[in-house]
Amino acid sequence: MPELPDIAVYIEALEPRIVGKRLEGARVRSPFLLRTFDPPLSAAAGKVVREVRRVGKRIAMGLEEDLWLVLHLMVAGRLHWKAPGAKAGGKVHLAAFDFETGTLLLTEAGTKRRASLYLLRGEPALKDHDPGGLEVLSARFEDFLAVLRRENHTLKRSLTDPKLFSGIGNAYSDEILHRAKLSPLTLSRKLPEADAVRLFEAVRAVIVEWTDRLRDDLAGGFPEKVTAFRPEMAVHGRYGEPCPACAAPVQRIRYADNETNYCPRCQTGGRILADRSLSRLLKDDWPRSLDELEV
Repeated sequence: MPELPDIAVYIEALEPRIVGKRLEGARVRSPFLLRTFDPPLSAAAGKVVREVRRVGKRIAMGLEEDLWLVLHLMVAGRLHWKAPGAKAGGKVHLAAFDFETGTLLLTEAGTKRRASLYLLRGEPALKDHDPGGLEVLSARFEDFLAVLRRENHTLKRSLTDPKLFSGIGNAYSDEILHRAKLSPLTLSRKLPEADAVRLFEAVRAVIVEWTDRLRDDLAGGFPEKVTAFRPEMAVHGRYGEPCPACAAPVQRIRYADNETNYCPRCQTGGRILADRSLSRLLKDDWPRSLDELEV
């Protein structure tokens, strides 16, 4: 799922292309995409875009007459900037937003249709779509600590909860915890304040560094290759590969459709965290430390 750095770069690329431009119309091809009916989508046609804003992991386009087009890309939704009137006929194409300067295409890979589009009227309606998580880049440490300890979750779950922290998901939470040298399973209320300071600094550093990296890679272009798996990442998506800090093999915890990646030497004192499925299967053969792990 595109996270804060990806959404920020999307918005930076959209602003010079659509702000001040008229939305000529929207072509929606998937019956599952549009989640609102009042106002009708036709009300957005002919309106000028006034601003583009991030709302959590959503992209909100503010139009004339206080209308808001809100896109939630979910896991596999992606945006593409094409020439005016570009076709949107493939199975992955969900919608096309036509401007005189170009066409913004929304695609979604796979068979599951999770991406969503909303047309809202007014700031209060837009606010209802904000999960309310803390904006980490503008927050004070005291605010960060209060939110972190609001509920007693694992650090991984806390960082990825949109009601606690805005814009952080599976990929960057792995990178943040590796940078902070903290176990993803540490409980938030048991985290010493000194470690919380390190986590706070890691959150800000990782988000800023990756936003800058993605921005530099674009060099003024449009982000066409948004992915949660990048070779420059320290641990996310790098199971079995050497940790760039200590060379220990990166480990993972699988659950549902996600997984957590971590370095056992940097983050868990050499301990291999139990994977629910594999540890049950292997039982006594499940390695519990780096020394027991067969590389």
